[in-house]
Amino acid sequence: MPLYTLQNQEITAQIASHGAELKSLKDNLTGQEYMWHGDAAYWGRTSPILFPIVGACKNNEYVHQGRHYSMSQHGFARDMEFSLLTQTEDSICFGLRETEETLQKYPFAFRLELAYRLKERTLTVFWRVINPSRETMYFSIGGHPAFNCPLNPEEKQTDYSLLFDTRDKIVSRVLESWGVTDEKREYFLEDGKLKIAGDLFDRDALIIENHQAHRVSLVRPAGEEYLAVEFDAPLFGIWSPKGKQAPFVCIEPWYGRADHMEFHGELSQREWGNRLEPGETFEASYRIVVD
Repeated sequence: MPLYTLQNQEITAQIASHGAELKSLKDNLTGQEYMWHGDAAYWGRTSPILFPIVGACKNNEYVHQGRHYSMSQHGFARDMEFSLLTQTEDSICFGLRETEETLQKYPFAFRLELAYRLKERTLTVFWRVINPSRETMYFSIGGHPAFNCPLNPEEKQTDYSLLFDTRDKIVSRVLESWGVTDEKREYFLEDGKLKIAGDLFDRDALIIENHQAHRVSLVRPAGEEYLAVEFDAPLFGIWSPKGKQAPFVCIEPWYGRADHMEFHGELSQREWGNRLEPGETFEASYRIVVD
């Protein structure tokens, strides 16, 4: 699995061509690693791309124009080999397109580009989706980066907090099995902070919709922020494996999510989904800021 390195004076990133997945983000001065390393005992991935769906469909199936297609949770792009398109010292771009195999699962031609760029202490992740066909294309896309939390083995995840760029509360949809429900949970914030309690992920990921926040930081026990994810996405997830006290937290910008438990429509009707007309391009990005 080839690894590509981006480096500036402040930080160094490593990205694998498999899944175009971010594998490492280190401080050059201290050597501090910020990315989870992907231990299968907790979760074997580090920062997969979610495409062409985010979340899951009932029975891992969806319907398009009356036909049923199989699609596993979060789609197939994370498990495919991307092609290197361009590379400089501080930026890199990978590409993926449809294959005979993907067309059996997802009946659309597509061009997916995933790029990374370093600037000072920020790594920006870019997504571009192009519809090269003559028919309307439906898709979702999202990130799933996992960050070390705690940073030091003598600390615990529950010593840490999340900081949101909103002050009072956030409201999360509740997952049940594979899909979301009408149930919602309110999490009240103290000066924008939410303690990572031991039961925070007992109902799986927090699913936070409707532009409630656009910056989420991880905060050490003494109160200092050490990493933030900034995004324009309309919804995002926060996740760590249930009941494991795993040493990482995922902060996930999304353009899409799992289906509602009562959803029986077609792909074109999925909540938070996206559509591209022939020849159109979708572009989005998010930023990982190391403090």
